[in-house]
Amino acid sequence: MSPPVRPRQAGHPSFSPLEFRASLAMFATGVTIVTARADNGELIGLTANSFNSVSLAPPLVLWSLARAAGSLPALSTGSHYAINILAADQKELAERFAARREGRWAGVAWTEGVGGAPLLTGSAAVFECFNRSRYEEGDHVIFVGEVEHCSHRAGAAPLLFHGGRFYTEHPL
Repeated sequence: MSPPVRPRQAGHPSFSPLEFRASLAMFATGVTIVTARADNGELIGLTANSFNSVSLAPPLVLWSLARAAGSLPALSTGSHYAINILAADQKELAERFAARREGRWAGVAWTEGVGGAPLLTGSAAVFECFNRSRYEEGDHVIFVGEVEHCSHRAGAAPLLFHGGRFYTEHPL
């Protein structure tokens, strides 16, 4: 008996974009702000919850950004960025950097990291990354960063996102 013939590509989705988005929202994630400095010196920052570890050796992480994002050109061509993992008391920053608005950096405390990327004061953890590679998939670009430096704030409670709302941890 021969093995079954398997399709060489995915079939048409059996769900709506709204159902897909609602299902994705059931996966609880941490919240990050990806920061960089553009070639012209402009500070770049955006909220992202599409962060994941890739490899321990070499130390690699990934995150993704919509192709329609205004910051895509600067992040695609820049050499470095930082991934700031937000602490529970940084909800306002998450909301600020998720919205398209002028002056989002006003009053934000930060220090300069590798390659000029801003490191947000008070973050639970920070990964300073070399912009190693990018992959275009669907309506997003997946960024893989090689971590050159990382730090964390021991005992910091993380900011979490689930079902369209912010949370913090509660041990079971």
